[in-house]
Amino acid sequence: MSVRASGRRADEPRAVELQIDVNRHAEGSCLIRVGQTEVLCTASIEERVPPWLVGRGEGWLTAEYGMLPRATGQRSVRDRVGGRPNGRALEIQRLIGRSLRAVVDRKVFGDRTIWVDCDVLQADGGTRCAAITGGFVAMACAFKHLERARKLTGYPLLDVEAAISVGLMAGEILLDLDYEEDAAAEVDVNVVRTGRGRYVEIQGTAEETPLTREQLMAALELADRGTDFLIERQRDVLGERLDRILRTD
Repeated sequence: MSVRASGRRADEPRAVELQIDVNRHAEGSCLIRVGQTEVLCTASIEERVPPWLVGRGEGWLTAEYGMLPRATGQRSVRDRVGGRPNGRALEIQRLIGRSLRAVVDRKVFGDRTIWVDCDVLQADGGTRCAAITGGFVAMACAFKHLERARKLTGYPLLDVEAAISVGLMAGEILLDLDYEEDAAAEVDVNVVRTGRGRYVEIQGTAEETPLTREQLMAALELADRGTDFLIERQRDVLGERLDRILRTD
């Protein structure tokens, strides 16, 4: 197994740090660092739902994603131009929203909207995966806030969730690509997976050499190990907030 430019093995994820309650105003917040990538995730509770959900007795959860102009090596234009996010930001925030909705029971948190905002402070690859992993933590903290206020009819989290990338370079599958690897990869796959081993979303694109079935299975197996590692880091910071669902089959 080769050693990468970063010194990591092919199957080794980047160092991960999760810091909760970093925003004094948001009901839930998490600063996630994955290698040199940093994303601030906040979860805000709004006491209303979109018009199409009024009277249906279930809440809504949605996400927004943005990247600061100097999150990268050269200044970029802000994601919102003319009041609308650019195409990439829109695609990513839709991914974050549907990923997080997949592991919650929206009937439990009532006629409320949970806004999960993910702002990239520094980018070195894997920002959408970091946003999902950190966004889940921020969301769990917001639900804990509602629970302490006795505003829940049950527990809204159905499962734990994290996301990680895998890629193909020179015929080898690599876990958790940084920017240089992501830019050079022949194939890049983002995997969103739950603690019970169910796949919420798999996004894969071959830039040059298509994946074989055997390589795809190897990539998913490596992603499983990576998401298991991330879920353990989530458990380290959330503790009892996750114990009840991690113990449930």
